[in-house]
Amino acid sequence: MDYDGFFRAELDGLREEGNYRVFADLERACGSFPKAVNRDGEAAREVTIWCSNDYLGMGQHPAVLAAMHDALDTVGAGAGGTRNISGTTHHHVLLERELADLHGKPAALLFSSGYVSNWAALGTLAARIPDCIVLSDALNHASMIEGIRHSRAERQIWRHNDLGHLEELLAAQPTDRPKLIAFESVYSMDGDIAPIAEICDLAERYNAMTYLDEVHAVGLYGPRGGGVAEERGLMDRLTVIEGTLGKAFGVMGGYIAASEELCDFVRSFASGFIFTTALPPAVAAGACASVRHLKESGAERALQRERVRQVRTRLDAIGIPHKCNPSHIIPVMVGDPVKCRYLSDILLRDHGIYIQPINYPTVPKGTERLRITPSPVHSSADIDRLVTALEDLWAQCQLARLPVAAQ
Repeated sequence: MDYDGFFRAELDGLREEGNYRVFADLERACGSFPKAVNRDGEAAREVTIWCSNDYLGMGQHPAVLAAMHDALDTVGAGAGGTRNISGTTHHHVLLERELADLHGKPAALLFSSGYVSNWAALGTLAARIPDCIVLSDALNHASMIEGIRHSRAERQIWRHNDLGHLEELLAAQPTDRPKLIAFESVYSMDGDIAPIAEICDLAERYNAMTYLDEVHAVGLYGPRGGGVAEERGLMDRLTVIEGTLGKAFGVMGGYIAASEELCDFVRSFASGFIFTTALPPAVAAGACASVRHLKESGAERALQRERVRQVRTRLDAIGIPHKCNPSHIIPVMVGDPVKCRYLSDILLRDHGIYIQPINYPTVPKGTERLRITPSPVHSSADIDRLVTALEDLWAQCQLARLPVAAQ
């Protein structure tokens, strides 16, 4: 077999469909983010990033940087190995305490990423709880799907945010059978939010555990940044809350927060935890500083909400189609992979605006979009340039607009 020929043919297929991904070479400018330098060979230009998951700009916050510098100078670079062998440092212990406190849980457990935390925790719980069945929302993240698949437990998929369908599946199971409902709070592509309280009601009625992925909500919602569950006063009703340190907290890593017994169970049996080198102490220290700051400060969240409101209002005024949702995520709908890629390329080339196109398989075919994430570090002038560029491109490409009266 011509292996390289096979790889080329598959990649050519992606290019023909408009789904081949190209990474922009970006160098963020600390202290002036969302500005960054985009490098293309020998050329370099300043751009404004509009699609970062560093939702609050905490990746450049002085408290975070100071904590990381201090840890690096004090304890060095790496953790020294896996947590089991020699990689548990005091910075990891402190961060797990902060995360448990953030979610009102007795314990928390750190992982190297949000993807790994979902894969390892869901995979371990579903595999090792005898006869466990997992009920998974249809739009769950790939990391959740892979964790459930890895467990080899029976799984059933319920229609996205469809409480009636979820109850139908729960009611069909014996009351005493172990059941795990896996879902997200904020869904990152459409920006809609799960009916968490109602799902908890069903879980209690049918004797099921709940596993809530809050990766696109932690730091952003609730009086201390504990997520949508904190905002709605529901954290105590959830079995497991999973989050990330790589989005609103601006650093890297993932975690779960739950009972001491559940966290210890995952710590003791999850291969994705046991055999993975621990996060560098400086990363843990920076994340800890970020969590602590956002527990006390609501200024970043308030300004972000205002920037989101401003962008939505401006897009509505010129009829640019975007999904209405109650979250901070603004999906500008294009509906064609080639046009979506083209819009992204022209925004970068001619306007100095970086928005990565979101195409299949991240979203279903025909729902391609530009995913915009306004942050507190975007200025009014940044918004002006974004809206003007989108208006020009929509006219240039003769893309459909919504009547302003219909907004």
